[in-house]
Amino acid sequence: MSLYERLHEVKVGAVVPERAHSATVDQLRQKIHSKLIDELGPLAYDNRMSPNHLQRRVRTHLQEAVASETTPLSAADKAQLLEDITDEVLGYGPIDRFLKDDEVTEVMCNGPHHVFVERQGRLQETSIKFVDETHLRRLVDKIVAQVGRRVDESTPMVDARLPDGSRVNAVVHPLAVGGPFLTIRKFSRDPLQVPDLIRFGTLNQQAADLLDACVKGRLNVIVSGGTGTGKTTTLNVLSSFIPSDERIVTVEDAKELQLHQTHVLSMEARPSNIEGRGEVTIRDLVRNSLRMRPDRIVVGECRGGEALDMLQAMNTGHDGSLTTVHSNSPRDTLSRLETLTLMSGFDLPLRAIREQMASALDLIVHLSRLRDGTRRITHITEVQGMEGDVIVLQDVFMFDFSMGVDDDGRFRGCLKPTGVRPKFSERLADLGIRLGPEVFTRDGAAGEQPRRRR
Repeated sequence: MSLYERLHEVKVGAVVPERAHSATVDQLRQKIHSKLIDELGPLAYDNRMSPNHLQRRVRTHLQEAVASETTPLSAADKAQLLEDITDEVLGYGPIDRFLKDDEVTEVMCNGPHHVFVERQGRLQETSIKFVDETHLRRLVDKIVAQVGRRVDESTPMVDARLPDGSRVNAVVHPLAVGGPFLTIRKFSRDPLQVPDLIRFGTLNQQAADLLDACVKGRLNVIVSGGTGTGKTTTLNVLSSFIPSDERIVTVEDAKELQLHQTHVLSMEARPSNIEGRGEVTIRDLVRNSLRMRPDRIVVGECRGGEALDMLQAMNTGHDGSLTTVHSNSPRDTLSRLETLTLMSGFDLPLRAIREQMASALDLIVHLSRLRDGTRRITHITEVQGMEGDVIVLQDVFMFDFSMGVDDDGRFRGCLKPTGVRPKFSERLADLGIRLGPEVFTRDGAAGEQPRRRR
């Protein structure tokens, strides 16, 4: 969307603090808005002007327009007026301040008058409000248009992303009663690395050494957990262990992974057009990725029939693949994969599916969101094989809940090895990747209490 379109699209009676709800300020907003269009409209189509230059021109003209007004306004009202108009034209309106706040991890608009944010794992209601449903709907349209998607009565739900990779979900009329509903899960400006997760207490150095060896040893790893537990963040960290000389193909609904290797091919699913045609699903992309000579296939999330294609890829020479699955425990991860495989449309016997899983999968990394708001890896579990009709799992690391909670309600426990050496350690040793006994001994798991994750 061009700047000119944005200028015309924005109603300047946007987010209005309580002190600026007077008719005088509303008229001033409309006046400055019209003046901004007259002065900057022609520049919006000047391809020689960079976006940064355009932003500077917008801010300069706004400051001059506000300063030249004779309407009696306090310095605070003028500053707020300038900030509101700038946010509407160049940013994301009332919630722009939260998207720039590093302490906010999620922004939730439950209709125009109820905006919540998440800080340190806790939900907080804010005093920010949209003018009406139309105002919030304009913001939704602006966000989805940036990634070539649409939301309307025929497709009232949409997944999108912001330019920084933050995940966006929107639901509009007629599905959203009292909406629209807008949910934005923010990503860190600097992608989290292993030291960050250790500092937050998500895992410890022993577990990090094990996961590093597993990824470099081309084991197939599934990251599981509930909604908002940090699966994508953990998958991003695991992918950082992939050697830079390998060809990586990523498949996602909306691009979120931030891989720093040079040989990365990122593919994104596409919804159907207004005629109901042209849809490209995750499953289509997974099948196509097999023809792209990948060393690694990384699927952002398996939530349908693509689980079967992923298992087949893992069983046909594409070792070292990574993906995520929604589940409540490592054992539940296998049950969910069974269900997703049956959604592929093939009438396969359960034993055949389980044999595929037992052969394909090597490791399950399970995350949970604890009551204190922290996100922790609670299980690192080896898939050992089949015994009869049951897939045998062995926990290599588990979170120690027995240490209780402190006075602030934070869990004192940490991720500890069970003392069992996994069977795949011999396979890693054959590849020259040796894991010392200190990785699997309980003595090495103690350490300082983790810092509260922001």
